[in-house]
Amino acid sequence: MGRYDDIIDMEHHTSLRHPRMSLENRAAQFAPFSALTGYEDVIDETGRQTDEFVEPDPMQMQHLNEVMGMIQDRLSSRPMVSGTRFVPDVRKQGGAFSAFEGHVRNIDMESGTLVLVEGGNVPISHIVDLNLE
Repeated sequence: MGRYDDIIDMEHHTSLRHPRMSLENRAAQFAPFSALTGYEDVIDETGRQTDEFVEPDPMQMQHLNEVMGMIQDRLSSRPMVSGTRFVPDVRKQGGAFSAFEGHVRNIDMESGTLVLVEGGNVPISHIVDLNLE
């Protein structure tokens, strides 16, 4: 006689009080569980690369100052400019370099920005290359 012979042929118990659980709900009980919610996002953010801002050298500064002077002289005609600026990252140290272009409406010395007709301000201290079209 085997160990479970007395119960092997018994009918499976079905509750009269609780309805039978669907296979979908039953399977959900065994779904993977993540105890560290958000951990993957933190790891991804830590691994994201940013560029480091490098101050322009004296030759670049001279070029930027000359172009800014020409823009100031032609401000009434809303000169077209293009260039590269550094955009600081809001989450971590560093940032990214980004191209910009537009017509200059004003040079706001109080806030230190180029105000573009198309909208937006470009901080002068973050400009690394500037060309007058």
